[in-house]
Amino acid sequence: MLLIVGLGNPGARYKNTFHNVGFMTAESLAKKCNIRFSKAECDAKTAKGTLGGIPFVLAKPETYMNLSGQAVKKLVRAYDVDPEGELIVCYDDVDLPIGKLRLRECGSAGTHNGMRNIVSELGTENFLRLRIGTRTEELAAGEIPLIEFVLSKIPYEYMPVLDKAIEGARSALEEIVSGKPFARVQERLNHYTD
Repeated sequence: MLLIVGLGNPGARYKNTFHNVGFMTAESLAKKCNIRFSKAECDAKTAKGTLGGIPFVLAKPETYMNLSGQAVKKLVRAYDVDPEGELIVCYDDVDLPIGKLRLRECGSAGTHNGMRNIVSELGTENFLRLRIGTRTEELAAGEIPLIEFVLSKIPYEYMPVLDKAIEGARSALEEIVSGKPFARVQERLNHYTD
């Protein structure tokens, strides 16, 4: 069983904000697979599906970003998931330019508080993560504080590049779930967005 977790904040106030790109990716995959987020369990909204005969669970934590690890830990236990081979976390990353994608098997949480909490709760950095870049020129130039930026609505001019990135991220998740070798998906994704 694969567990795919998109990170974000619940509620209308945070819809279409930079910090909810992980939610948006999970929602895109759910739509493509014709499944719905309806069940609330383990402090998360979940949806179950299959790709290529392989079952997976999509989850959107409802604990708010900084406590994402609490929901992820409960989900890992409930579904008997091995984080080091059956967990994929998808999230926004201000350390990457907007629209860039990076797929990694492990690594530090960087500056992302949701990821820091997941690493802390699981006690390991060894799980798959799909990072979607959100750093704009304004953020890079220090024209807007980080906390204000991540919780702000995505401006219209940035939506096309993020829509394309979300589509690419969704495609990569489909390939991983369907059993395509991770290294091949990683090479294609990382090369494509260079």
